[in-house]
Amino acid sequence: MLRHYFQIAWRNLMKRKFYSLINIAGLATGMACCILIGLYLYHERSYDSYHKKRDRIYRVTQTFRSVEQGTMPAAPSPQEFQVWGCAPVGPALQADFPEIEKVVQFMSPASLLMQYGEKRFQQDSLLFIDSTVFDVFSWKMIQGDPKTALVAPNTIVLTKTLAQKFFGNDNPVGKVFRVDNEDDLLITGVMEDVPPNSHFTFTGLISLASVRKVAPEMFGWWGYVDFYTYLLLKENASVESIKAKSAEFVKRNNPKDKGYAIAFEKMTDAYLHSVAGRQPGPTGSLLNVYLFLCIAVFIMLIACINFMNLSTARSLERAKEVGVRKVLGVKPSSLMWQFLFESILLSLGAVVIALMLAHPGMALIEKLSGKEIAYVNFFSPLVFAGIVVFAVIVGMLAGIYPAIVLSGFRAITVLKGRFNPTGGNISFRKALVVFQFTLSIALIAGTIIVYNQLHFLNSHDLGFQKSQMLVLDFENDQGVRKNIEAIKKAIAGQPGVIAVAASRAVPGEFLPNAGTSIQTPEGQMTNKVPLIYEIDFDFIPTYRIPMVAGRSYSRAYLTDSAGAMVINEAAAKMYGYSNPADAVGKKFEQWGRKGTIIGVVKDFNFRSLHKPVEPLTLRYGYPWSLNRISVAIKGDNVSATLASLHKTWDKLAPQRPFLYHFLDDSFNDQYKADQHFGKLFTFFSCLAIIIACLGLLGLSTFMAQQRVKEIGVRKVLGSSVSGIVLLLSKDFIKLVLIAVVIAVPLCILAMNEWLNDFSYRISIGPLVFLEAGFITVSIAMITIAWQSVKAARVNPVQSLRNE
Repeated sequence: MLRHYFQIAWRNLMKRKFYSLINIAGLATGMACCILIGLYLYHERSYDSYHKKRDRIYRVTQTFRSVEQGTMPAAPSPQEFQVWGCAPVGPALQADFPEIEKVVQFMSPASLLMQYGEKRFQQDSLLFIDSTVFDVFSWKMIQGDPKTALVAPNTIVLTKTLAQKFFGNDNPVGKVFRVDNEDDLLITGVMEDVPPNSHFTFTGLISLASVRKVAPEMFGWWGYVDFYTYLLLKENASVESIKAKSAEFVKRNNPKDKGYAIAFEKMTDAYLHSVAGRQPGPTGSLLNVYLFLCIAVFIMLIACINFMNLSTARSLERAKEVGVRKVLGVKPSSLMWQFLFESILLSLGAVVIALMLAHPGMALIEKLSGKEIAYVNFFSPLVFAGIVVFAVIVGMLAGIYPAIVLSGFRAITVLKGRFNPTGGNISFRKALVVFQFTLSIALIAGTIIVYNQLHFLNSHDLGFQKSQMLVLDFENDQGVRKNIEAIKKAIAGQPGVIAVAASRAVPGEFLPNAGTSIQTPEGQMTNKVPLIYEIDFDFIPTYRIPMVAGRSYSRAYLTDSAGAMVINEAAAKMYGYSNPADAVGKKFEQWGRKGTIIGVVKDFNFRSLHKPVEPLTLRYGYPWSLNRISVAIKGDNVSATLASLHKTWDKLAPQRPFLYHFLDDSFNDQYKADQHFGKLFTFFSCLAIIIACLGLLGLSTFMAQQRVKEIGVRKVLGSSVSGIVLLLSKDFIKLVLIAVVIAVPLCILAMNEWLNDFSYRISIGPLVFLEAGFITVSIAMITIAWQSVKAARVNPVQSLRNE
């Protein structure tokens, strides 16, 4: 029986090569898309799953809220917590809770100038971390002892990539780095690179004991924030028991801070499920995961609908075959299984092609997503079995309706030649066409919305000068700090330079919070925790940040460097001033400095447009706190300006390499994930349209063949080619227009959810759907017209000579 099924399937495949090719191509492309999306989503959901003790690892999230004296704060929401917190919480938790086996803490990533011999690099993503790191996380040491590698101060463990960067294939253990031209680090180990599916990464680990040696006091400050705290629970211990006692723990250990609270997050939830702020690395989007899952389902449905439409449309060709088989005694159920077998066979053939497409497609997905996705062996028993099951399910889904239709024909009707496709079958085919183009139009509209939002992010007025701003990075270099004014003056004198300023950070970079008391309209000193920029006299005018009240820092006022502060409009509102001018002249206290507010700047977007403008204080920064020099340059002859600056820098700061970047590039790095999402969304949307048009091409070709004699008669009676093309096209165009109407609310619902992640966003207007509808109708017209013109230009003598 199976051999007979194979023979029949092969004959039908060869008999109609064009339609078979369309069916296989559509299914193969749809399956390849599903496989690629599946691998991408598996990667997104696999973050931190390689840690052997992952189910016992939690991290501490903390909130630092301002509380009015004499009031009780409400329970904090999950969004009020941040992963970045204070140091003493870790040891205190381990001392109070026997359920905790190990605690590991690390500081914000550091960038250090590292030198060995003649090789010198500014190395980013270095972590100062506890020696317990290898007891908690499953990172493999290649050389060195994980138990002792980070116990002593001034020791470092390199990742394999960093070790090869400096030492090639030589063993670096025991060698010494010179760091920032003043300290030494002993290399005590080399570890494997951190897997790409980690919620935070690094290039090297430096012992936290190095920091304890020079600044032991900060490890006892509950108000000093610069640490990430992770816990390893003992086996069979429950985090719930710790959560239940966390409020008492805070009261016992930090009784003075009424706004302080802690919570706990499972490490495996960090990448996709965490809503806490100040993450140690980039986070993913669960909504994006669901959107791509929907796209995979949409694409597969479109491919299956193509199969259904072509199979039911061609039912007339196989009607007599069904009639003969039924007369010979074949049961309808056997016929149904035969047709199902044919579709499953076709699906199995398509999945082979899909796997061949998926292999090179994986490199493209990595490029579009900007992520390194682990290789999957499609021929491993488990994966191969899953792919075969997937192909069988797709074959059954695509073939079930055609099998029911074909096996249901009445033998006597079809053998008498009176058979015609029923109105119900035609209506169902039309409904399927509407459904697949509804999905396609929704994807096109979604792509337009994504790209409009990305364009908005890049073109939105941020409130400061972002273009033609060069940022020189000197990260903690004491030589530069001591001569900062002389270096700035020399840079300002170079051709092509407009203005120069110095600061601790620049827009788009990480900012600390600062406990700040400001006098309210009622005259009380109220403490809150705004963000802080440490800047020099020239920062505000160099970045062209408008003042809305008061004035900026000025060298003409001797007290500005010690007793003045500038805030933004959001900070003024936070302290109760709806009119920014009313905040000018009010007293402040911040980090040991007292004075008066001298000015209020207009709110500017110093962070990503995902976030609203937050309260900000712009504090005068002494040279020892500065890390960046910002240089506003002219747009013409940039290469000559850079060469001149490089020469000047080497002369004034020979101990420091000339490292620079353009601010617009670094600021836009915040939108990398959104840009990668847009590229992936567009890629799969285009494939969905291509698959839908394949089906439309096949269906229009078949319909033209079915109406070849009608076309001949119409041509004999004087119909033009354009009239016949319109006749063959109008029914399909009507279906596409109906799909546009249905797609609008679906797309608005889905894309509004995506846009809600941005504090600054576009609105979804009717133009988006007019564009999507026009694109879809145009593509459909081109697809249909090609075959319609071909049919209309056939000589009517050829189509009517048998009449």
